[in-house]
Amino acid sequence: MTEQEKINSETQMKLALQDAKFNVFMQEMRDRDNQRAEDIRELRKDMKEMQKSIDSKIDNIQNNMQNMLNSNRNLNIVTILGVAAIVIAVLLK
Repeated sequence: MTEQEKINSETQMKLALQDAKFNVFMQEMRDRDNQRAEDIRELRKDMKEMQKSIDSKIDNIQNNMQNMLNSNRNLNIVTILGVAAIVIAVLLK
């Protein structure tokens, strides 16, 4: 084996080693990217569930407020009718 062939052989071995290291590195980066993508999907899913829960609570609050307003309106009407009945009773006496 000539000196040049030895140099070529060593260079090819070093190049093959660098290629292997680079391929391992690239696979690790792909794995990390895939893990991050999965984490993001899970976070988005959790956020959607939280949003649904918040929307449900807001709807319940709105329904309760509507019921209170209806009840308050009914109480106002009954109070007005009661006062009117007292006024009529006093006027008819």
